[in-house]
Amino acid sequence: MRAAVFHEPGPASVLQIVDRDLPGAGAGEVRVRIVYSAVNPTDTGTRAGRGVPDGVTPPRVPNQDGTGVVDALGEGVHDLEPGDPVWVWDAGFGRANGTAQEYVVLPRWQVVRMNEDVPFEVGAALGIPALTAHRCLTLAADGPARLEPGALDGRTVLVAGGAGAVGNAAIQLGKWAGATVLATVSSKEKADLALAAGADAVVNYREEDVAARVREISPDGPELIVEVDTGNLDLDLDVIAPGGNIAIYVGGKFSVPSFKAMLKNVSLDFVLTYTTSPQEKANAVEAVAEAVNTGAFRVGEQAGLPIIRFPLDRIAEAHEAVENHVIGKVIIEVTTP
Repeated sequence: MRAAVFHEPGPASVLQIVDRDLPGAGAGEVRVRIVYSAVNPTDTGTRAGRGVPDGVTPPRVPNQDGTGVVDALGEGVHDLEPGDPVWVWDAGFGRANGTAQEYVVLPRWQVVRMNEDVPFEVGAALGIPALTAHRCLTLAADGPARLEPGALDGRTVLVAGGAGAVGNAAIQLGKWAGATVLATVSSKEKADLALAAGADAVVNYREEDVAARVREISPDGPELIVEVDTGNLDLDLDVIAPGGNIAIYVGGKFSVPSFKAMLKNVSLDFVLTYTTSPQEKANAVEAVAEAVNTGAFRVGEQAGLPIIRFPLDRIAEAHEAVENHVIGKVIIEVTTP
């Protein structure tokens, strides 16, 4: 089988296409033929040598997320059949084999069945972005542990970066769960995408007074903010409702205007989907799967997440596109659907 491999960390050019033996599925495992492998910023970081530490050294096959069909079942797996469409998550975390190869073997719980009518592009866009968004939307102490229709009724959510993959997922999942969703963006193009994802209102922070606009839309303030840029903390604390939660899913050092946060009894919560608890991860996977199978999670420009495709031979270009902050979801076409 064909696989993309890097033997040492470095720029995208370290990725090579090689031939490998077809892996077997052991007890409790599933072999998946990968149709599309997705590229996330965390994937380019791992390849570059600055990713989330997981104790695994190169050579490695990159990329955590992907979608495809069940190819073989290990002993003890009885609730899937060969040919079933599936999506996978965290494929390359704590192991050397991610989804940028024609076949990958994973534990059963990391292989999620999709309905037959769900496009493979949707399955490729889940994983890290959708599971991160779910955790951000459910971490409040008085909030739901698992999203479902009605779980966020009466709540207002502000999504920073509504045109990004996590932002798009937070908008779609938030709306599915009943929230009023506001989003901030940096351009007209991104505003159109956030609205297509389902946002109730969008604020262009380069052209509008964000705080004034958010207060106009939500006088009491959002109870939850999904934050992609810690430089926004002052703004977040200005507009958030008393007792609200700010969910931060990016790394880096920053200072906290603590008295400002204290005045509103605000909580700052930090999210990394890789290391959420088993129950939190199970809740996220189950909720995302339900949203997908009921048609509540879509992709493509009409859903606010353009799909940018590369063949496996051009995986280096795919990684570079993500590093250059291309707008949309980058997927690699590994095998024929």
